[in-house]
Amino acid sequence: MERRFKRTLITTALPYANGPVHIGHLAGVYIPADIYARYLRLKGEEALMIGGSDEHGVPITLRAKKENVTPQDIVDRFHSLIKKSFEDFGITFDIYSRTTSPTHYQTASEFFRILYDKGVFIEKTSEQYYDEKSRQFLADRYIMGVCPHCGNDQAYGDQCETCGTSLSPTDLINPKSMISGSVPIMKETKHWYLPLDKYEPFLRKWILEEHTEWKSNVYGQCKSWLDMGLQPRAVSRDLDWGIPVPVEHAEGKVLYVWFDAPIGYISNTKELLPDSWETWWKDPETRMLHFIGKDNIVFHCIVFPTMLVADGTYNLPENVPANEFLNLEGDKISTSRNWAVWLHEYLEEMPGKQDVLRYVLTANAPETKDNDFTWKDFQARNNNELVAILGNFVNRALVLTEKYFDGKVPAAAGLTDYDQQTLQDFIHVKRDLERLLDTFHFRDAQKEAMNLARIGNKYLADTEPWKLAKTDMPRVATIIHIALQITANLAIAFEPFLPFSMEKLNGMLNVEPLGWDRLGATDLLAAGHQLGETELLFEKIEDPIIAAQVQKLLDTKKANEEANEEATGKAGNRTKPIRETIAFDDFSRLDIRVGTVLACEKVAGADKLLRFLIDDGLEQRTIISGIAPFYDPDTLTGKQVCFVANLAPRKLKGVVSQGMILSAEDADGQLTVITPEKFIRPGSEVK
Repeated sequence: MERRFKRTLITTALPYANGPVHIGHLAGVYIPADIYARYLRLKGEEALMIGGSDEHGVPITLRAKKENVTPQDIVDRFHSLIKKSFEDFGITFDIYSRTTSPTHYQTASEFFRILYDKGVFIEKTSEQYYDEKSRQFLADRYIMGVCPHCGNDQAYGDQCETCGTSLSPTDLINPKSMISGSVPIMKETKHWYLPLDKYEPFLRKWILEEHTEWKSNVYGQCKSWLDMGLQPRAVSRDLDWGIPVPVEHAEGKVLYVWFDAPIGYISNTKELLPDSWETWWKDPETRMLHFIGKDNIVFHCIVFPTMLVADGTYNLPENVPANEFLNLEGDKISTSRNWAVWLHEYLEEMPGKQDVLRYVLTANAPETKDNDFTWKDFQARNNNELVAILGNFVNRALVLTEKYFDGKVPAAAGLTDYDQQTLQDFIHVKRDLERLLDTFHFRDAQKEAMNLARIGNKYLADTEPWKLAKTDMPRVATIIHIALQITANLAIAFEPFLPFSMEKLNGMLNVEPLGWDRLGATDLLAAGHQLGETELLFEKIEDPIIAAQVQKLLDTKKANEEANEEATGKAGNRTKPIRETIAFDDFSRLDIRVGTVLACEKVAGADKLLRFLIDDGLEQRTIISGIAPFYDPDTLTGKQVCFVANLAPRKLKGVVSQGMILSAEDADGQLTVITPEKFIRPGSEVK
């Protein structure tokens, strides 16, 4: 018999604060988790949904070095962007925090120290690459060399992004430090390891015998790892960005991000509920569910449970409903190649269409295998399902009520056998939806909700109340009454999936949310109830809108191909030819100087323009530059730039520009601001 719990703790994989979030994140983790959390709350069950940003690790330090800012600057920027994207899509976190919070630093340090004091960890000394010039050990991503498999000379120490092969730094040919460019040496360093092998018997019994109900992709991956035999895994690394290892003689060492990050679930709960957090983590009446992508299965099913067992006071996850990956237009989503649909950009380009994306991503959810998102399918599902099935039925039911009954719910005048059969067709919708949602089959559950709209459309098409209006108004009243009961049921059934649209529908029905327990009822709207104002629930998406999104991806693919050719030396002929020769006197008339950027911001109403306030050594001047697509204005403040000082002023978007910022243009059209190698007095001439 299935065990019943008093409450449910839902955790979601922590997105990495190294960039925005995209549709793959949404489809794989956050929409399924949100659907389930909303479902539990609608049922009146006690549920908590915990999320946050993962803010430590090497990729963040690499981006910070590249942009000449601090790691904290990077995570602050992207944490805010990610959090807002989730809020805008209606992802109902009870808390969305971060792993740079004081609460997390304290919690992670204490967790490590408890295991350390219990003698859980193994101390091991090994040889790792060391940069003598910069005087630091090198993480895998700080090392670059030639891939031994495909010959790519820009392969990282953990993976070649050209052929996709996983690597070890020692596999690389001619390795170099990405920090100093020097050739690294091997040097001894000490680290602490979690002995996963000692917990293998427990994990085998707990997963392979006690959780055979887990999804096949999760169970199968766990079995594969266990069958290969587990090995000790380092919990610390040599790095200056992260949580310091809280023991003596551990200077320059931080907690490995894989160890630090899942503790974020605990610290975020503690931040939200400082006095009762243990109820959610240690009370056996609480069940814990991890919503993640398949790349995190081993951490949440093997590594994190081992950490919790080693502590000895925590609950273990009851289920880990991990999804596979979502591809984009037949190609793997890649943040480094900008091959993605970014959530914040979608919100700008498709305003008010959060539920359309939620619906499409759920319909294409990669629940058992990798799936594909295409813009054509997005358009088809919107136009053929949301508009033509759900929206069409709701609109017809409400418009007919307005037309024939002044917007008031008519009383049923007597039911035919067909009416009775129609009511029977959806009376079990609650049972069917719960069966699917309880087993994390969200794609099929949404289909079941849409079937209710199909029942409604068929009922209206078969009964044709508009043809009976002149001869049999009692019959019309009955038909509309039943159609409105189906409409009210739709408002309940779709609430976990399409929250924005169902809020709108409740307004049109002039009701507060009706409650999950009433789903399937045939008396949700009483006779005489006054409906609200009718409006379209969804609208068609036309071809030009989709064509623009497809073209955007084609442009990205072209830019990637040209950049790859450039990197491999195959694009020499793309360099623009030298312009016609000019006299020296013509050049000498240009007054090029160095200035310091005092402030930088986007120009309102102009996607490509930035407004610079420059200290030119004599005074302050404003310069407008068309580099907004390539720079975050915050990263330019404080930098020095080269500019033409004696260019005639010109007005751009109502702002007078007093000069021109100098930039270099790559073969793919990317602009890079020209800056001096070191700080120089503002106003210095470029000669």
